Amino acid sequence: MKIGEVIRKYRKEKNLTQEEMAQALGVTAPAVNKWENGNSLPDVMLLAPIARLLDITTDTLLCFREALTEEEIKRYVWELEERLKQESYEEAFQWARQKLQQYPNCEALYLNMAAVLHGWKLMKGGPEGETYDEEIAGCYIRALDSSDEEVRYRAANSLFSFYLSKEEYDEAEKYLSFFSFQNPEKKRQQAVLYARRGQRQEAYRAYEELLFSEYQMINMALYGIFLLAMEEGDRQKAHDIVDRQETLARLFEMGEYNENMWRLELAAAERDADSVVGIMEKLLESCRSLGKYSKAALYGHMDFQEVQDDFYMQLRENLLKCFQDEGTYGWLKGNERWEALRLTERN
Repeated sequence: MKIGEVIRKYRKEKNLTQEEMAQALGVTAPAVNKWENGNSLPDVMLLAPIARLLDITTDTLLCFREALTEEEIKRYVWELEERLKQESYEEAFQWARQKLQQYPNCEALYLNMAAVLHGWKLMKGGPEGETYDEEIAGCYIRALDSSDEEVRYRAANSLFSFYLSKEEYDEAEKYLSFFSFQNPEKKRQQAVLYARRGQRQEAYRAYEELLFSEYQMINMALYGIFLLAMEEGDRQKAHDIVDRQETLARLFEMGEYNENMWRLELAAAERDADSVVGIMEKLLESCRSLGKYSKAALYGHMDFQEVQDDFYMQLRENLLKCFQDEGTYGWLKGNERWEALRLTERN
């Protein structure tokens, strides 16, 4: 934020007009207007009176404590990278330290400066000793105070990796609490931590749980795309998505039922009687494969609740009732295989 913008912001918060501010400072209203529009700057002798009038510090007036724009942050990060190429690590580090002292409330700058210094030290090598590492970690910790969720997440992720690389596993684990519960990266990082600690069974289970949950999420995303394609009449894309869902179910060992179920809606929309009835028959035959993943080697370290026979029987009954619904499948009247399914349901 530029000094003119700061003046305008706090002048309005004090409910002062430009004329009232000008009178209090002994200048003209057009002078205040020029400051606020960035056409000129206040005389240095007026900085303290302006700060007192607006009830702010001169640091705030001069923007030292204001957040930087993304472009300003990028410019400082670029300059740090250039200094690392041309100067010693110690000199570039000192420049970064001074820059951060000028903008102590810009958490995004702390995060990005620390990331550059940390990355350079890992890839290019830097001076040994704990001083630099402690300051880099301190910058990441400072970034955790940001009101920006993305900055907080990146800082926590960096701190996790920072302490993981130093084999300080308890310290690394502290920063997993900053990850959202819904964030799959939290589960992956926990698995990494288990593996580093030698807790192999727990690591396997965490990775498997991540795979299992991600299958559900990917499938929902694919189904959403399928619905959009159907609404737009793009049958080629719809077929492509269904092919992918079938492949996905096979890849994740979800059983024949899940491999076949996705084609039914598309076949029905296309009034492909042979395909619809064929899929219905496959689904009825493969009901018991719905829980096949619980026995799959891919999820060998996960615990699943045993599915009772009553569940499969109820599923089959529900499918039969659905398949014989004339409101949905009445157009199949006269199809011998469908009529046979209806007869099965009545019996």
